Amino acid sequence: MRMRRVGEEELAALADGSLAPERSAELEARIEASPILADRLADQERAVALLRGAGNEVGAPAGLRARLDAQRPARTVRTPRRLALGGVATAAVAAAAVAVFVLVGSGSHGARYRVALGATPLASAARGEATLARTPSGWRVHLEATGLPRLAGERFYEAWLRSPSGLLVPIGTFNDGRNVTLWAGVSPARFTVLTITREQRDGNQASSGEKVLAGPVRAG
Repeated sequence: MRMRRVGEEELAALADGSLAPERSAELEARIEASPILADRLADQERAVALLRGAGNEVGAPAGLRARLDAQRPARTVRTPRRLALGGVATAAVAAAAVAVFVLVGSGSHGARYRVALGATPLASAARGEATLARTPSGWRVHLEATGLPRLAGERFYEAWLRSPSGLLVPIGTFNDGRNVTLWAGVSPARFTVLTITREQRDGNQASSGEKVLAGPVRAG
């Protein structure tokens, strides 16, 4: 049976929490299996965050704007002087938000996420950070980590992105944590935790569970 096409309005409703629960569950399952849908949802989620912070000056889809307006608390009346001063600040915020919204809404490949990686009991001295940048080929991940001894021969490190439901997607292996480039085919908007594990060549493609670094993915 042919599945119904997912429109931008429906993704916007999922992003701002107004989609019916039964449809949300079905849509989230499809997004989990589709990097393209995950990227489209990430665009909508960023747009929601921008609009909630920038006010009505940002040009958004009418359906999304209506839902956000309904959720926005009533504004208090300000004096003319405060209104004039506030208008300057609002205009500046709106101008910046419009620029970012255009970038997001146009399907640009400039989206970025960041991860601060913390140590685990298996590697208490380890620290690291990662940047995830969208490109036409997928998500390029740049990793810098310290406190991890170099592994070689039958041993290596492996990086994973994990969804809230616990699904793990491997994004590459390496021997040393300095200046590492990895690639992900799934969106960090849906796979929201980055972990690094110690692995060995044993024919088992599943994670060893030996986590040495881990951290939540944040839009940045």
